[in-house]
Amino acid sequence: MSSSSSARRAWIVAASVGVVEALKDQGICRWNYTMKLVQQQAKTHLRSYSQAHSKLSSSSSALVSSKLRDDKAKHSEESLRKVMYLSCWGPN
Repeated sequence: MSSSSSARRAWIVAASVGVVEALKDQGICRWNYTMKLVQQQAKTHLRSYSQAHSKLSSSSSALVSSKLRDDKAKHSEESLRKVMYLSCWGPN
């Protein structure tokens, strides 16, 4: 091996170590960074899922409430119709 080849390899190793250390300082090469990133993504997706679920359940609650109101109005109308019929045509 020549000394220039050894020197070149030493510089490559030193540069690689320097890059890894710089990335470690930024937090990119740590498992904590990766785990925090995954946890943050999971929280974001869970939050959007729960918001969509609550919007869906509130809209379905509104539909059920509307249906109940319509049924109650029909029942009241039918009762009023029966009272009016009996008062006009029923036995005196």
